[in-house]
Amino acid sequence: MRKLMLTGGLLLLAGCAGFGIPRHDPTQAWIALESHQEDTALQALKVDNQATDDKRYFQVQPGSHELTVRYQFPVQSTNIGPGAGPLWRDCQMNVKFSGFNAGERYELQAGNIGFRPWAKLYDQQRKVIGKGTPAGCQHT
Repeated sequence: MRKLMLTGGLLLLAGCAGFGIPRHDPTQAWIALESHQEDTALQALKVDNQATDDKRYFQVQPGSHELTVRYQFPVQSTNIGPGAGPLWRDCQMNVKFSGFNAGERYELQAGNIGFRPWAKLYDQQRKVIGKGTPAGCQHT
């Protein structure tokens, strides 16, 4: 019985994992999100101060846009002090870019150095075309 429940649960999760991301609209630019480090979370929050429908990616009209992302990450004890456990940070960053093109794919990566988060926007040729500016952090 346990095997049946476990197998059914895994099949359900596998089905959900591949379901739900829409096809790229060729009339818009697609921005994939990539967290640069383990045990982190990167989410799409806003485009031009309007909430996104899906937290997993951005899809925008060609032109100029400001993207707001949420990046959650642990600060390891080596950056805090001996004997301390990891401290979780919940940060928002804004990335502006004025040249999004229809049909092109971009990637927004995030990571951190100690307490400081960073974000970079890459074009299809892996050229950095935008960098994140901090929009506030809190400890969780």
